[in-house]
Amino acid sequence: MFNSYQTIQLKNHKSGVTYVTMNRPDVHNAFNAQMIEELTTVFKKLNDDKSVQVIILQANGKSFSAGADINWMKSMASASESENKIDSEKLASLMRTINFNAKATIAKIQGLALGGGVGLACCCDIVVAEETARFGLTEAKLGLVPAVISPYVIDAIGTRKARRYFQTAEIFDANKAKDLGIVSEVVSNENLNSMIESQLELMTLTGPNAKEISKKLVMSVVGRTLPQQKKIDEYTTQVIAAVRVSAEGQKGLKAFLNKEKINW
Repeated sequence: MFNSYQTIQLKNHKSGVTYVTMNRPDVHNAFNAQMIEELTTVFKKLNDDKSVQVIILQANGKSFSAGADINWMKSMASASESENKIDSEKLASLMRTINFNAKATIAKIQGLALGGGVGLACCCDIVVAEETARFGLTEAKLGLVPAVISPYVIDAIGTRKARRYFQTAEIFDANKAKDLGIVSEVVSNENLNSMIESQLELMTLTGPNAKEISKKLVMSVVGRTLPQQKKIDEYTTQVIAAVRVSAEGQKGLKAFLNKEKINW
């Protein structure tokens, strides 16, 4: 069914469950262009696979995802605004593909979930996190903004809270993430797998068509369909492209890449 991938692993399990595992543990499963492409490809294939009912998005190693890969950031720091726009459109496509996926999606989170890692979580239907997990929308520390993931984060936490956390870039724990609406369930580290299994059991007891129609129903009621999201992504990708090449964005990126303290 699937070709081999370099940055992710796939495992099909009983009752139509597929595990998608990010596999860059040495860099805390940070995004690079290849991981974005492979995740997008896999989620599109799973969307069209009639044998799949539930997708578990998880990660090997200490962390779920620490956001953008440093080498990827280096390439974007020196890229033009138009090149940054093209690059950010690929991330936007990944987020859309997961958020609007026809299958039920569950994110399993340990360690760090920062920036785009939070975005991935907010695109899933259910998020189960270890109590020791840490979260953050940390882009502003680099003079950047969480533009591409913003529609999904705002869906999860609401407008007022997004205004705070987009600006403060503070790190918060799993219980705060649950209070905000990013996380569905917080469990002890040893109970993470059992909580995932209990959610899977509930999901496999409901009709495949009912689950799919329910997701579409929610999207339609809140007034944002897939075509509408594509229009929003035109705006958000332009925002991040412009911010990356701005004086402040360049200052933040270069300081981060050079491991220097940023004096704002």
